[in-house]
Amino acid sequence: MSAAITDVRVREIAADDPTARDLAALVAGGQPVVVRGLVAGWPLVAAGQAGPQAAVDYLLRFYNGRPGAGYTAAADRGGRYFYDETLTRLDFDAERVALDDYLARMLAATGEDGAPSFYIGSTDLDQFFPGLTTANPLARADAARVLRSIWIGTRTTAQAHYDMANNIACCAVGRRRFTLFPPDQVAHLYPGPLEPTPGGQVVSLVDFRAPDLARFPDFVKAVAAAQVAELGPGDAVVYPALWWHHVEALDAFNVLVNYWWNDAPAFMDTPMNTLLHALLSLRDRPAAEKDAWRAMFDYYVFGEAGRAAAHLPVAARGPLAPLDEVAARRLRAELLRKLNR
Repeated sequence: MSAAITDVRVREIAADDPTARDLAALVAGGQPVVVRGLVAGWPLVAAGQAGPQAAVDYLLRFYNGRPGAGYTAAADRGGRYFYDETLTRLDFDAERVALDDYLARMLAATGEDGAPSFYIGSTDLDQFFPGLTTANPLARADAARVLRSIWIGTRTTAQAHYDMANNIACCAVGRRRFTLFPPDQVAHLYPGPLEPTPGGQVVSLVDFRAPDLARFPDFVKAVAAAQVAELGPGDAVVYPALWWHHVEALDAFNVLVNYWWNDAPAFMDTPMNTLLHALLSLRDRPAAEKDAWRAMFDYYVFGEAGRAAAHLPVAARGPLAPLDEVAARRLRAELLRKLNR
């Protein structure tokens, strides 16, 4: 997607701005924020400034040899990882690879005419590159429940999608462009199939390089709500869960490190399970019933958390009481019993 499609830029602050000291508070503000120079002091950033080979050499100092996933797309796909024309199959190859071998293939093809694109996506740093985050620390992003991942590739595009966690995306090598949309733009982004998906999450079907407005006319409404973040090495963008983001790696070799976290207790299930169950139980009911169930959900789920139980004695509140790990386990068992009828 060209930045010319929208001129609205994500709000920017400098790394030494006092408000940059609390990244979680930035997320709580409900809008994406670019923090210029947040990780400019990383050795990984310095290695990348010396070139792709130096960046790879630095990364491989931490690689433990564990096989990972490598994704390769034909040159005619333009680095976009997507579907074939049927939307039932992906248009790229996925293989289990030794990451050092795959990175060598990636570097060997860099700059070659007609070369495929290469992509190592969402690879857990602690499992594959132990010690890298210690050598390249990010203050206030070291909580036990933070997932640290690395993304390495050539000029690739991650089609617009959302994640169910808050994100700090740190541009370490190369430049990246994030185009972000608030969650309420979901209908205007024309989500694709629930399965399969290119990277585990539903993606927009709109080709941002050349939007087909005859097929996707409401995409113009999404564009009107979009914000663009242009990142260079050392910069980061921080944004809340469920914000859609279209990510373009702009240079011949690129590395991104991101930190995902969610403030919900670990015992809570993913809301995607609820959505899938709602497709089973609610979507195809008559409109009047759906309206009635919307009121029920507003009362029990989306309204004030304690309202539905406030008039009940404590002993009678059951799952309407605040959940803890034991209560969640009990509720999950009851739900499974009902589903396995």
